[in-house]
Amino acid sequence: MLVHIYRSSRKPDTYLYLVEKDDFSMVPDSLMTVFGDPEFSFSFQLSEQKKLIKEDTHTVLENLKEKAYHLQLRKDVLIEQMLTMKTEN
Repeated sequence: MLVHIYRSSRKPDTYLYLVEKDDFSMVPDSLMTVFGDPEFSFSFQLSEQKKLIKEDTHTVLENLKEKAYHLQLRKDVLIEQMLTMKTEN
């Protein structure tokens, strides 16, 4: 599966994986508000055999199949915390 990676303009070490390049329609508006303007980083082929450094490959593939996106956060930030940070920025 070809995956497209975007870096958050507002949150360090936060990335969004998409199935379709530049198609953010499946990403909730509240998440995009917190994420900020997505900055394209790169694309790559992801398969079950590929090991990712900071994410579980199986989880990423499942999210991409089910939701068409995957959110990678810093390990010390929970998604609930990220969404509440929206009001602080």
